[in-house]
Amino acid sequence: MNRRDDIVLVDGYNMIGAWPMLEKLKEHDLEDARDRLLDMLADYQGFTGMQVFVIFDAHQVPGLGATFKQHKLTVVYTKEKETADECIERLCSELFARRRSIYVATSDLVEQHVAFGKGALRLSARELLIDITQNRKDIDQALRKDKPISRNSVDNRISLDVRSQLEKLRRGEK
Repeated sequence: MNRRDDIVLVDGYNMIGAWPMLEKLKEHDLEDARDRLLDMLADYQGFTGMQVFVIFDAHQVPGLGATFKQHKLTVVYTKEKETADECIERLCSELFARRRSIYVATSDLVEQHVAFGKGALRLSARELLIDITQNRKDIDQALRKDKPISRNSVDNRISLDVRSQLEKLRRGEK
């Protein structure tokens, strides 16, 4: 499956409330929890190649809403009187016309059913967290495989002649 053309629409505050580490972080600072979520999703987007939209509910905040790029993610703050669910439904309709697979990441069962009805695939908060965690393990494993572990990094940088001389000194030879 080529995931490069796929899109993931993430209900931002739903993920923060559903993921234990972000829920705990939110208790102290909501902005830190949002930033951590965006960092995690940026890594996910970079590893999978999927295009990620993160929608934050601003329906109780006056204003026109905003859409911007952060870490190459598309971050959407909804308009006044628009919920994240409504925004996700609108984006599903707009993006589905482009013949891409669209995933909606939320644990809101009603929203999952509505998104499914619009042709999107459902992805629970738990499933997305598992996928992100597995991707992180895959990245770490790939990095370890590409970098040989060496006990003595100087040993790899000096010539055989210099290494021989140092070994003689270590042994007390002249």
